[in-house]
Amino acid sequence: MSKLHAFGAWRRDRPFVGALLIAIAGVEMFFSTQLDIGKLHIQLGVEGFQATIIPIGFVLLGVLIALMPQHRIFYGVIALALSLYSIIGVNLGGFIIGMLLSAVGGILAVSWAPPAAAGAAAGAGESSSEAVQDAAALEDARAGARATDAEPVDAEPVLVSVGAGSHDGELHAEFAPYSTLVAISGAARSPHAAA
Repeated sequence: MSKLHAFGAWRRDRPFVGALLIAIAGVEMFFSTQLDIGKLHIQLGVEGFQATIIPIGFVLLGVLIALMPQHRIFYGVIALALSLYSIIGVNLGGFIIGMLLSAVGGILAVSWAPPAAAGAAAGAGESSSEAVQDAAALEDARAGARATDAEPVDAEPVLVSVGAGSHDGELHAEFAPYSTLVAISGAARSPHAAA
């Protein structure tokens, strides 16, 4: 049971389905060129050279995508280009089936993202919602100060960068999330800001 869990963890860390579809497309294209109907041998392409090299290339690309997922975009784009070329190079792309399998596999390989990147994107979404809430609180503090005709309260948080020595306490673009800057600039352009 532990080997099954280890394989599942290995499979989740790479575009396994895309790599598998690309390798299956290579096998299907190879066998589409080896058809014998009685005494008739079906093999199109430049004397069978392309009909052998292109399927081997697909199997190799599938293995490389599975073993080196960090290069998935490069290998996936090559698989997409090779799938288009297989239409004229290998029996209409393995009678269209191999071409479709390799194209879908290439798309899956290119569009796959590691699980850590998906978690980081979710964390970035949470931090941007917190930044919007901070900007809203800052705007409420500024509106309250304008309503009482008092001096504006500097409600901006003091952001300190690590290892930067001293910080002047001002809000700089390199220290603030984009959503906070948009909220502050929107508050400066609102009609209440002129009052």
